[in-house]
Amino acid sequence: MSVIGEFTVPSDSFLLGQTLTEVPEMVVELQRVVAHSHDRLVPFFWVHHGDKERFDALLRDDPTLDEVVQLDEFERGTSYRGVWTKHAEGVAYAYIEQGGAILEASGQDDTWTLRIRFDDDESVSEFHSYCQREEIPFVLDRLYRPSQPKGGGQYGLTPTQRETLVEAYKCGYYDVPREVNMTDLADDLETTQQSLSKQFRRSYASLIENTLVVSDEEQMCPDGPNK
Repeated sequence: MSVIGEFTVPSDSFLLGQTLTEVPEMVVELQRVVAHSHDRLVPFFWVHHGDKERFDALLRDDPTLDEVVQLDEFERGTSYRGVWTKHAEGVAYAYIEQGGAILEASGQDDTWTLRIRFDDDESVSEFHSYCQREEIPFVLDRLYRPSQPKGGGQYGLTPTQRETLVEAYKCGYYDVPREVNMTDLADDLETTQQSLSKQFRRSYASLIENTLVVSDEEQMCPDGPNK
């Protein structure tokens, strides 16, 4: 059964470490990574909340990228496509070695936070061993199976997710008709519409996963999951 790990890693062990520390207010959200081959990883990422002109100047010389192309620019952020350097070290290639998939990644200043899905417990152990062997620093914050709550928060929600949903409810975002739109709500929460939209999707997924979705074990056992 698959396992999801939540990790914190230094920015210089992942993507754009040098650039992020030079523009500490910038937030980078990894949207997806396409592996054309073992030695060619293509990250798509979204950046916001920082000095874009300085970020772009540093981005061209960032040692973790062989090339980078700006895709779209909006008032609230910019999207890019890059190519990870062939000899880049760190978590980027560690998770590929073990067949993992990055579900979510966000970087700012000197830190990246990651959610990685692994095929099974053995893959997690191999990832841990690989990082130790290659001296790749990381902190495992949480480990759980998709059919279980992440722990801590009710229904699998993080404190931030719960606060966001409650605030949206209080502001009338879920009323028909709505009392507030997403743009105004994002401004009230001091975030971007893009980030708020992602926050909602993750929150809804956690609620559905932990309230409506029944695991295979629960379906097989009429008295509930095996203890």
